[in-house]
Amino acid sequence: AREHNLKNIEVWIPRDKLVVLTGLSGSGKSSLAFDTIYAEGQRRYVESLSSYARQFLGQMDKPDVDFIEGLSPAISIDQKTTSKNPRSTVGTVTEIYDYLRLLWARVGTPHCPKCGKEIKQQTIDQIVDQLLALPPRTKLQILAPVVRQRKGEHVKIFTEARKSGYVRVRVDGNLYDLSEEIKLEKNKKHNIEIVVDRIVIKDGIRSRLTDSVETACAQTGGLVMAEIVGSKTLSFSQNYACEDCGISIEELTPRMFSFNNPYGACPVCTGLGVQMKIDPDSIIPNRKLSLRKGAVQASGWTNCDTGSIARMYYDALGKRFNFTLDTPVEKMSEQAVHALLYGTGEEKLTLRVSRYSGGKMEQPFEGIITNLERRYKETTSEWARAEIEESMRETPCPACGGRRLKKELLAVTVGGLNIMEFCEKPVSKGLEFFEQLHLTEQQNRIAQRIVKEACARLGFLNNVGLGYLTLARASATLSGGESQRIRLATQIGSALMGVLYILDEPSIGLHQRDNDKLLSTLKSLRDMGNTLLVVEHDEDTIRAADYIVDVGPGAGTNGGNIVYAGDVQGILTCEESVTGQYLSGKRRILVPKQRRIGNGKWLT
Repeated sequence: AREHNLKNIEVWIPRDKLVVLTGLSGSGKSSLAFDTIYAEGQRRYVESLSSYARQFLGQMDKPDVDFIEGLSPAISIDQKTTSKNPRSTVGTVTEIYDYLRLLWARVGTPHCPKCGKEIKQQTIDQIVDQLLALPPRTKLQILAPVVRQRKGEHVKIFTEARKSGYVRVRVDGNLYDLSEEIKLEKNKKHNIEIVVDRIVIKDGIRSRLTDSVETACAQTGGLVMAEIVGSKTLSFSQNYACEDCGISIEELTPRMFSFNNPYGACPVCTGLGVQMKIDPDSIIPNRKLSLRKGAVQASGWTNCDTGSIARMYYDALGKRFNFTLDTPVEKMSEQAVHALLYGTGEEKLTLRVSRYSGGKMEQPFEGIITNLERRYKETTSEWARAEIEESMRETPCPACGGRRLKKELLAVTVGGLNIMEFCEKPVSKGLEFFEQLHLTEQQNRIAQRIVKEACARLGFLNNVGLGYLTLARASATLSGGESQRIRLATQIGSALMGVLYILDEPSIGLHQRDNDKLLSTLKSLRDMGNTLLVVEHDEDTIRAADYIVDVGPGAGTNGGNIVYAGDVQGILTCEESVTGQYLSGKRRILVPKQRRIGNGKWLT
């Protein structure tokens, strides 16, 4: 191999062993592990696939190597593969959240999001009573929602509805006559409701209304919608409803608990859990300054020159709230600062505008923050958006409190917790929760296998020293070592064998006391019948290795040679190996005999 600084080296590496590649930084460890062995393993595997599959996979360049024999399909677990997607969490990356969605959908207990009361299935009579309680002469359309957020052209649905004698359907909010041809986009999600009946609320209508509701429920398995013509659409379900608040919830499905699906995501933050809001401290960073000295640092509001729009509003606000352009912001009244940032509401200010007759006009002030938020929504200029974004910061969504899901779904509990409350627990506490979870006999039959899989995956995370992480933690906030160990835990869950795993310093950022957990995880992967190639400087990992390859002796052009290849005992007596000399104790970094005197302050 001659990739990068490797000096035409030959090396034999045993299969199905824990092999550590060590040596000085820059000696060529990564060139051998990633740029040669992994690159060739990946390239050969991809070449074995069909030409159609290859076009979707990035093919790696052939490394500068004469031959590699006995190579397995290679999987690289390095520190550069963290997802920066704001929708990605520890739960979704490890796929544990998929099991949780299934569990909450199948054995969750729904509660009313308004009053908190446990809600149960609704009867046809209860649905009819709620509709008859509407004001007399209310015009209703009874709808059967046969398709909810599903892709396809749905030709069969329209044909069957036509044969059953129905005349109209509502598709994505638009009414169509079934006699006309309805063409839908195949790759878009659609909502289709069959119009079962059109009714006006009046005396003697109960029998017809009951028949229509029953027909709609029969078509959909218990769902019915009633559109008040020209107003809102009411949803009812034979499954779950709160009689006191009139809130209905559809039958629970796993996709409803996904914050990456419009079906379950909070409509305000679209499942992100945060919103970009203007930060008042970024608008007025220094309250000791006056408006004239540049207290306001916001796009379009910094110019206090005579004739500017900002100056016109500042003068009017000063007259109303008793301050001048030279008054420091900290000495203004609270009402003045609030009006400056958020506006005067409906109260009008007298503005001096020379070009208007009389030089005056009266209108309210919308406020600097309100103005920036409006411009941010309305502008099509990327430059303008970027400028306003400098004054913004992420704040928890006011609707879901940062929990990403609709409030109806956050009211579904298992063991007294909703799904996001469980995700906010550390992994170690999540395992304890499942150990203490008490379910009914029927629920237990349903949940047994789901809980077993979820516990196994949580256990893998705990075993690699990540018991402190929460499943709700955004994956973009993880360190390189954390994301690497998460991928390691996921691979253990896959239980593959005959694979070559190549890891890049998995102990990085890990406390020494957790090294044993990591090493036992690596050994369990090896014992399944896999080969592990670990690039590492950590002493515990080197001593636990079945085979060591020391690359060196120096770094850069002074490296690129195999200094030693063999077991741990051999490297201790190898004179050329710097690593071996430190491991054996021949060389060591001495503890200073004299310590510097501290300043008496301690970090505790």
